[in-house]
Amino acid sequence: MWNLRDWRRRRTLARHPIPDTLWQAACARLPILAVLGAAEAARLREQATLLLAAKTISGAGGLEPDDAMRVRIATLAALPLLGLDLDWYDNWHEIVVYPDTFVQEHEWEDEFGVLHRERRALDGESWQQGPVVLAWHEIEASGQGSGFNLVIHELAHKLDMLNGDANGHPPLQRGMSHADWTTAFSAAYEDMVRRDEAGADTPLDPYAADAPEEFFAVACEAYFETPARLRAAYPAVYAQLRLFFRHDPPARPE
Repeated sequence: MWNLRDWRRRRTLARHPIPDTLWQAACARLPILAVLGAAEAARLREQATLLLAAKTISGAGGLEPDDAMRVRIATLAALPLLGLDLDWYDNWHEIVVYPDTFVQEHEWEDEFGVLHRERRALDGESWQQGPVVLAWHEIEASGQGSGFNLVIHELAHKLDMLNGDANGHPPLQRGMSHADWTTAFSAAYEDMVRRDEAGADTPLDPYAADAPEEFFAVACEAYFETPARLRAAYPAVYAQLRLFFRHDPPARPE
């Protein structure tokens, strides 16, 4: 089985390589990649290549993604896969890209069984059974080392949903402790909520205080964008994410 899987991987890489010009252009626009070593950069390119072959990246709202946009999106999406296999993304098949903030209509049922409908303006969304939806203007702002990364945020939700509704507790790697994960993330989330409610500065984007699943997604952004800041603020969370992603982000100036 593993030989067949490896053969398919090599065949895909040979048949659908990312052209050098597109790869170099994508990397030039993503400063967080500058500190990657040669082996890590090669791994990232392979994972981005496999992702482009496995997923559809389509446009909406009048946007038609070109090859350069697709490579840039795939490169950002491949960052969490530096230490993981592509099968962690098996539960979805498409990325839909809007040019700007988009409006979605949602239905939800309250505790009394009453159905509600609401329209929300969004920059990103991940559906339990469906695509990842992103706004291009926020993709362009991702990967700059500021701590913000819309692509990683929404894909963190997808990882979180692998074992049910998003709740900040994705399926863990073999050997990881659920108790250690819960302790680390609960304490950090509660600290974020306290700081946010007090109007104090927060070490992560205040959106992380919105819900446990949002804390997890924002922490994943920080792990790849500003790892030193996350490690200093919440070392236990950093340690759990290092075990989960099986990759330790290189130190970079922040």
